[in-house]
Amino acid sequence: MRTHSREKKVLVILGISITLGAVILNALGHNPPSAGAFCLSRYYRLGSVQKAILSRADQSTRRWSQIEVDYSGTESGNIEQLALLSKVDSPEDFNYHFVICNGNGGKDGQIQPTEKWQRQSTIIPEQSRNDERDFFETPTRQTIYICVIADNENSFPTDFQVKRTEELVEGLCRKFNIQPESISYADSRQ
Repeated sequence: MRTHSREKKVLVILGISITLGAVILNALGHNPPSAGAFCLSRYYRLGSVQKAILSRADQSTRRWSQIEVDYSGTESGNIEQLALLSKVDSPEDFNYHFVICNGNGGKDGQIQPTEKWQRQSTIIPEQSRNDERDFFETPTRQTIYICVIADNENSFPTDFQVKRTEELVEGLCRKFNIQPESISYADSRQ
């Protein structure tokens, strides 16, 4: 008889605990408690890397053979803002294939494919990177250029940017069979 009453007490306490937990989670809504430096809830709200890799133009698996990751040299921005800073006629002429935002101009970790990527166009060498930075060789017709919004002096890449850049590079490598030795990252020491 005692075991039945004990089981009833445990079930009642368990029911109360579940109800209380549900009420607390419902009160929080879609705003989970802070999860520290990296929050999976916010991360999963970002668009799929696979969708970012898609383009309107045909994507031949032999079209691209290298990837170069660069920093914007700015503390904030997105494609439109960086195009203005680059003094190009329009965002369609912006000289990167992807921009990875840091929360100041786009969602933190958001991957923005540029019009050059959508058309599968190469980078125009005359409009290439800052002349102060010499870590880029002459741009090749088969190189995918990724711009991470950060200047590495006052603003460094966020955890989301680092993770999303890694995922983007991995996805591009898989899709276009790019070898690890064909990936280069900007010198973060500038």
